[in-house]
Amino acid sequence: MGEGLDRRMMLAGGGAMVGALLLPGCTTMGAAVTAANDPLAPYRTPHKIGRLVLAGTGRAGDFDEKAVDCPFVFTHDGRFYLTYVGFDGTGYQTGIAVSDDLVEWQRLGVILARDPADPVTRYNIATASILRDNDLQSPGRLIRVDGRYVCAWHAYPSPGYEEGPAVIGLAFSDDLMSWERGPPILRAEDGAEWERGGLYKPYLSKIGDTYHLYYNAKTADRRWVEQTGLATSPDLVTWTRHPASPLLRNGVAGRSYDDRFASDPVVLRHGDEWAMFYFGLSSDGKARDLLAIGTSPTDFAKVGEVLVDAGPPGTVDEKYAHKPAIVYHDGALYHFYCAVSGDWPNDVRGISVARSTPW
Repeated sequence: MGEGLDRRMMLAGGGAMVGALLLPGCTTMGAAVTAANDPLAPYRTPHKIGRLVLAGTGRAGDFDEKAVDCPFVFTHDGRFYLTYVGFDGTGYQTGIAVSDDLVEWQRLGVILARDPADPVTRYNIATASILRDNDLQSPGRLIRVDGRYVCAWHAYPSPGYEEGPAVIGLAFSDDLMSWERGPPILRAEDGAEWERGGLYKPYLSKIGDTYHLYYNAKTADRRWVEQTGLATSPDLVTWTRHPASPLLRNGVAGRSYDDRFASDPVVLRHGDEWAMFYFGLSSDGKARDLLAIGTSPTDFAKVGEVLVDAGPPGTVDEKYAHKPAIVYHDGALYHFYCAVSGDWPNDVRGISVARSTPW
């Protein structure tokens, strides 16, 4: 472990929940959105499966022995695929699994492995997204660039769980199994104060002729906060941070579901709306998946409702239900997330799913 708190400890800590007043522009505890036409209906996934669909193997030497995290779900050649990161006690590596029903998953192995000879990926490399279409009601169709698939990854410089200021980069593949890693494209030290402590999960999309890279980052404080920003590029090579970043800021301290973290963005389009799915960490020590909506991909307003909440004691997500991945299939919206139960450092971290229709 490095000096100070690590991110897992930050998520494990908490305080008292105070207040439940809906504030303008704020995702606030206890709030609910109601409307005659239910404008949030396309985004809701209230029906949890109630178990992990992918967990750490528990086998010594496996890259995903201790935990799995950060799902990304898509379709390819008529089947569903799930990229995820596995933790073995040293750091993150990226694996892939396949399914025919979005519930039962078969591991296929590592697609991005750490390289002890590489100063960037010596301990970690975590793929967070692959370029796909932007439709909310889509099975996650991938988009090629010059004939190749493109993924966005982040890597932490030190051993341990998300230790040190991570960088973000891209990788390219012909077959989704073998990837050619490019150099970092974003570094914390080149950013503004809100991201100076390190970068986190990147979500890559193409909107018009411009590539958008949404990502969360942390301040350099010992008890940091995380917010979500944006960088854009015309060619996947030259990247410019958006001047409005962070696009998604923390809510009111002690009164919001995201007063500590507003993190792990997924941005999709539904009709004339752009939706940013993300997770919030609040002062009550729980992490929950939340939603912000806008009429453009750079301007979002938080909604006063939790999409996927932490569960009651004894459930797989009793501590955290966070880090969204969205896919649509057979008339239902599926919302995958990282579910955490138990107490750190002996917590159980795996992947679960909720959907818009009953199981």
